[in-house]
Amino acid sequence: MLPTLVALPGLDGTGMLFKNLIAALGPRAKTIVVTYPPDQALGYTELETIARGFLPSDEPYYLLAESFSGPIGISIAASAPPNLRGLILCCSFARNPLSWLAFARPLIRFAPANPPIALLSHFVLGRFHMPAHRAALKDALDRVSPHALRARAKAALSVDVSTELEQIKTPVLYLRASEDHIVPAACSAWIAALLPSARIEIIRGPHFLLQVASVEAAAAILGLTGN
Repeated sequence: MLPTLVALPGLDGTGMLFKNLIAALGPRAKTIVVTYPPDQALGYTELETIARGFLPSDEPYYLLAESFSGPIGISIAASAPPNLRGLILCCSFARNPLSWLAFARPLIRFAPANPPIALLSHFVLGRFHMPAHRAALKDALDRVSPHALRARAKAALSVDVSTELEQIKTPVLYLRASEDHIVPAACSAWIAALLPSARIEIIRGPHFLLQVASVEAAAAILGLTGN
């Protein structure tokens, strides 16, 4: 059985979108889902403090960081907390994944409060779109305040934990979606360049990899521990 899996959520921060992955893992893994405050405009430093509060103190565990939470997972792993056995990054990054958008950081406060769900679905689901996935995305985002989402997006456009990445001693697995329209392949290449021991595994699917290809993702996660 896989040691406890602590799952750090994507931009929504609700943890609701891990449902398919948890089902795919089944009884082989105990999962602790981290959640972020839905109505507070917090950056990476504050959210990392919250995430650390979910870490087990008396049992081995693996850290799974999805998309937005990658920098938090990297920062935690770099500090070598007791009982951490490995880090799994899914469709994530160590530094701003959209460097060409860095100039827009000050403009995020003007972003629409409720972006069209059809447009968001296009980017995170692409041709793998299904009504159930779209409904799950809408449900999760409806629970988070616009100012909280804006603060997280702003943080992602300026983050850089490359130095921390190089300090990680535990095994690192990066799950890359074959058709990710949000986080480019350059992000996993950067991680591999700074941490040659990291294993990159490409899985067919969109940015919402854990939701669309949950069975394949679960198999890769279990494989990290030899289960």
